[in-house]
Amino acid sequence: MARRKPKRIAESTQSWSVLRHPFEPQRIFSEDRVEAIHLAALEVLETLGIKILLPEAVEIFSQNGAKVVEDMVYLDADMVEAAIASAPVSFVLCAPNPARNVPVAPGQLIFTPGGGCPNVTDRIRGRRPGDLSTYTEAVKLMQSFNVIHKLSPAPEPQDIPVHLRHYAMMQTQLGYGDKAITVYGRGRQQVTECFELMQTALGLSDAEFASAPYCSTVINTNSPRMLDRPMAQALIDFGRAGQMCIVTPFCLAGAMAPITVAGALTLQHAEALAAITLNQLTAPGAPVMYGGFGSNVDMKSGAPAFGTPEHIQMSIGSGQLARHIGLPWRSAAGAASNTNDMQATHETVMSLWGCLQANATMVIHSAGWLEGGLTFGFEKFIQDIEALQSIAHLCKPVASDTSAIGLDAIAQVAPGGHFFATDQTMAQYSTAFLPSLNADLSNFGTWSKNGALTAEERATKKWQQVIADFVPPAGAEGRLANIANMVAEFTQAGGAPIID
Repeated sequence: MARRKPKRIAESTQSWSVLRHPFEPQRIFSEDRVEAIHLAALEVLETLGIKILLPEAVEIFSQNGAKVVEDMVYLDADMVEAAIASAPVSFVLCAPNPARNVPVAPGQLIFTPGGGCPNVTDRIRGRRPGDLSTYTEAVKLMQSFNVIHKLSPAPEPQDIPVHLRHYAMMQTQLGYGDKAITVYGRGRQQVTECFELMQTALGLSDAEFASAPYCSTVINTNSPRMLDRPMAQALIDFGRAGQMCIVTPFCLAGAMAPITVAGALTLQHAEALAAITLNQLTAPGAPVMYGGFGSNVDMKSGAPAFGTPEHIQMSIGSGQLARHIGLPWRSAAGAASNTNDMQATHETVMSLWGCLQANATMVIHSAGWLEGGLTFGFEKFIQDIEALQSIAHLCKPVASDTSAIGLDAIAQVAPGGHFFATDQTMAQYSTAFLPSLNADLSNFGTWSKNGALTAEERATKKWQQVIADFVPPAGAEGRLANIANMVAEFTQAGGAPIID
């Protein structure tokens, strides 16, 4: 199969709004082993098959020549390779504010915060189920930092009935943010209503909405080798509407996948290719991302682990497989820790570095994620943002011209002197280094006099201040007004079930 080169996408002038990887991707496999894993995944799909629980999806496969035995679907290599070839290498994920549009292509670096969390925690109010007020606070935090490139559904508002929840989540994203939007794939009616709300809020014609993705959804397979009804339906519905699917098997080595890294990646690759094939059979050229969220389990408890060597290896291996098929791809950070402690920081930073080494196009769960996704933490979000800003700063080219080399500055300082007062320092001291967001770099005496605050205590003050100072982005009020009557009508009609 001929591999394609992505189109070059113009850089944005907005600070951190568009990032490209600063380092070459690493690898854990030789090219022949990557090809072997790819071929093994194709063999899995052709000889072992994948279970598809949505009859409509089974019929789409059957009509396109796949072998079907009840709900088991067997895909030959030619069908899969044709689907890969039809998927776009690069596209733009549009936002309510066009200045927030995000290019999606190999080599880009996109950060999204923790998603899918049913609970929320902070140092003041403790751990509790997510509700609409805390989801609103979280969206305000996501909106306030440019290093976060799209909005996320966390903490999910448990106080809103599930048949109405998608209205509240759409209103919150449109009313407090202007970044790219996330929509859950929870049944055709919910998805269709979200599309209609988005199109009306943004004043888009049918052709404009279909011409580019204005939202995304995550498609999780049920490892091993199963695709359930809501996920299969979302692959079809998002594809037909021209909206973005982020295909993400969640393969934990030793539990839902073989215990070896190579074996887990083989299964992950097979499941991802099957889902991409369904999406592309439905709508050739629809925007789709290859994805993988793989790690290992603790073999004593069975609990998922993150930031482990195996997690990093699976990220790097996923990157190699994504480049092998020539598609942009999604990875993830993560933390298994039950609280915002040193373990949580270690797990998240290690997994972020794995994504960086792997050249992941999109890094999901990059800020605020705790308990393996069960909880969104406000202090954790602030501390993770500091790590993301450091990575974003690394994406900036390092000056190496004559002025930067600094012979004049070196000549101005006698042996044993200091550079605080050189012309070079005086001209650049306010902009030379990335300022800390939450870290305290003062000495012990000054730190003690200022209250001896821990990093978590400082993070509490930071998120509280950000929320207190928050101002909705321009146009948000108008977007909400555009859909107010529509939301009222949908609600009056009884909402929408989560599965058809």
